Amino acid sequence: MSFAEKVKLVRTELKLSQEDLARELGVSFATINRWENGSYNPSRLAKKAFEDYCEKRTINFSEENN
Repeated sequence: MSFAEKVKLVRTELKLSQEDLARELGVSFATINRWENGSYNPSRLAKKAFEDYCEKRTINFSEENN
């Protein structure tokens, strides 16, 4: 599963708009939009923040998808 697919999955599971997810993660709407469209990959720090966010909400991805 690509990072873009993970972002979309998390957002839809939590019933959040791109703007809501951006606010939760402390990034801009445009950043979430680019991640979800696959046009931009996050920095290591941003990716870690996203993974921590998922962990807090008990959304786990199998190791083979990382």
